[in-house]
Amino acid sequence: MSLPTPAAAHVALVTGASGGIGEELARELARRGHEVVLVARSRDRLEALAAELPVPAHVVVADLSDAAARAGLPAELERRGLVVDVLVNNAGSSTLGPVSRSDADAELRMVALDVGAVVDLCSRFVPGMVARGRGAVLNVASTAAFQPLPGQAAYGASKAFVLSYSRSLVAELRGSGVTATVLCPGPVDTGFGEAAGFDRDDFEKALPRPMWVAARDVARAGVAGLDAGRAVVVPGAVNRVGAVLAARAPQGLLARVLATAHPGLR
Repeated sequence: MSLPTPAAAHVALVTGASGGIGEELARELARRGHEVVLVARSRDRLEALAAELPVPAHVVVADLSDAAARAGLPAELERRGLVVDVLVNNAGSSTLGPVSRSDADAELRMVALDVGAVVDLCSRFVPGMVARGRGAVLNVASTAAFQPLPGQAAYGASKAFVLSYSRSLVAELRGSGVTATVLCPGPVDTGFGEAAGFDRDDFEKALPRPMWVAARDVARAGVAGLDAGRAVVVPGAVNRVGAVLAARAPQGLLARVLATAHPGLR
C-alpha cells in the first residue's frame, strides 16, 4: 500500500477542508486513522469539522492564494511538532465567463490558488517526504483537465496543469518511497458551481445527472486510489469514459462544440 502507516504527530495536511470534497477527504483519511491538519479560510467550519473527527485534528486558517500564507505553513507545523506524511492539495476556485469580459485580478487569484498553491506546497513538503522515504501526495484536478473549457478558460487550463504536473511527479517519485496521485472529479454537488457564478439550473442542464458523483464517493475513490498507488483517478464510470473521449477528440473541434453549450458564454 502507498499511504504511510498512521503515526502520532505525523499528519495528513488537507487544503480546502472547510467543505465539499476537501471535508470528505479529511473525513476519509481520519477514518483510516490519520491525524489531520485542516487548512482553509473559515475557522468556524474547520473547528466544527475538527470536533467531529475520531483523530487529533489541527486547524490552520490560511488563504492559500496568498504566497506569504503558503510560505508560513511549514514553520507553523514545525512549531506544533507535526510532520506531514500526506499532502492533499484540494483547495480551488473557478471564475466564469469569456476572457473578453474577465477581471484580471480575479483570474490571477484563481490561478494562484489552483496552480500556485499546488506547486508551492509540493515544493515545500515533498522534499521532507523523500528524505524520510515515506509519504503520499494527492492533487485534486478535474475532468476539465482533459479538454479545453471555453467559458472557464483559466480554470480548465489550471486543472490541465495540475494533471500534467502530477503525472510528472508520479514518475519523479518512483522508487523514493513517496507516491503521488491526481484526482479528477466531474461535477459534484458542493456549491462550487454556484460560487463560480453558475445558475444552478443551467449548471445541471449542461452537466447531465449521470456525470454527478457525491463528494463522499469522490473522496473515497481518491484516497483508495492514492493507497493503491494509482496515478490518475476519475470517479464515476460516465466521467471515465468522457475523459478518455475528450482527451482523444480533435481539441479545436471540441472547443468549438463546447463553446456553443457552456452557460458562461450565453
